[in-house]
Amino acid sequence: MKKIAILASGSGTNAERIARYFATHPSIGVDMILSNRADAYVLKRAEAMQIPTSIFTRQELADPGGVAALLERREISLVVLAGFLWLVPPALLNAFPQKVINIHPALLPDYGGKNMYGSRVHQAVIEAGETESGITIHRVNEQYDRGDIIFQARCPVLPGDTIDTLAQRIHELEYQHFPRVIEQLLS
Repeated sequence: MKKIAILASGSGTNAERIARYFATHPSIGVDMILSNRADAYVLKRAEAMQIPTSIFTRQELADPGGVAALLERREISLVVLAGFLWLVPPALLNAFPQKVINIHPALLPDYGGKNMYGSRVHQAVIEAGETESGITIHRVNEQYDRGDIIFQARCPVLPGDTIDTLAQRIHELEYQHFPRVIEQLLS
């Protein structure tokens, strides 16, 4: 069985979609959901799906004996960032080389980097007058949103779009593609 660990900081809609996608998969499953925030709603979603959880500090993430060691003991095959907002430290990247991936709500390399997440990304795309946006699934490295691109999907930015209407189309792309790309990486 190939095991996925999901790191999330917020509500966890992508984490839940991934977990449900793999709930009956014969050879891939979500083994654990971890968060840097004790009040993150993703932990409630995990509990409802009976997926083990862990809350960690910045120090535990940076320490090779912390989160990285926990995931190694659990024999995790892939670490998936799903709305996780911290920069991933070398301890985790070294423990899981080329095995940490992220999803970003824009077409990287544009509209990425520190503090570019969620509605901030959609606002920047709309303000720039872009006619297209989308999602990027990429490998994680030591810089925000700079790892190798694995997959992109596009959608139009329509005249009159608001942050919310664009975000809704982006979420649909995430829900449709993220679990399938994870499956392809682990197959």
